[in-house]
Amino acid sequence: MSSPKYGGKFIELSIEGGIAFLILDNPPLNLLSSILLSELKDTIEKLKSNSKVRVIIIMGKGKFFGAGADIKELSAIKTKREGEKFARAGQDILNLIESLEKPVIAAINGPCIGGSNELAMACHLRIASEETWFSQPEISLGIIPGFGGTQRLPRLVGKARAMETILTGGRIASLDAFAIGLVNKVVKGNELIKEAKALAEIIGSKGMAAVKACLDAVNSGMDTSFKKGLDKEAKLFGMLCETEDKEEGITAFVEKRVPRFKV
Repeated sequence: MSSPKYGGKFIELSIEGGIAFLILDNPPLNLLSSILLSELKDTIEKLKSNSKVRVIIIMGKGKFFGAGADIKELSAIKTKREGEKFARAGQDILNLIESLEKPVIAAINGPCIGGSNELAMACHLRIASEETWFSQPEISLGIIPGFGGTQRLPRLVGKARAMETILTGGRIASLDAFAIGLVNKVVKGNELIKEAKALAEIIGSKGMAAVKACLDAVNSGMDTSFKKGLDKEAKLFGMLCETEDKEEGITAFVEKRVPRFKV
């Protein structure tokens, strides 16, 4: 991998072949402190404008993907205003990731708890190691998920299962997470980076105009009616029909060769 160009005290970043590897490094639990979240936002903003980056992989360093928000920071929140400000700040960062025009893959290498699970859910795809587990334990602290967990979890796994997870604070094993649709794939721990990179390479080989349109169509469709979603899909489809990538893709298919997309 190349040397990190930017990152921070708690973020390691390297870029290789159009793939950005963003590693959360706040040992031992990779807590989402306010400093780490600020560095994450800054790093994502820079990757957003880096034309050399086509796909982003986020993972945790060590044995945890992340144990959520810093309990010391949570305990310092005493007022409604402070609490809402804290939640909205976290939501803004995760919304930035979810709305990014480049695919983001969470490579979940260890326990994925609270705000860290909310971070993983904001990514477009999730691959988990067999050893990991997931939870939203906020109920046991007398609060609720505040970084989007009450909204993203039911959209991913359904209302009933999300309610059970949020109301009990219980754990979801990796294979159960796969069964309910929380993650896309479960692999052995020593294969996690390899599998995430392979997925990123497949997506990165596609025309980025089409990739961007796919992300836009799915994300916007989740926030509107089915009819409006179909309308957005049709408009994006029409837009892509005027691109060189569309001509190259069809020509390559007819000629039985790998397409050479420009974007």
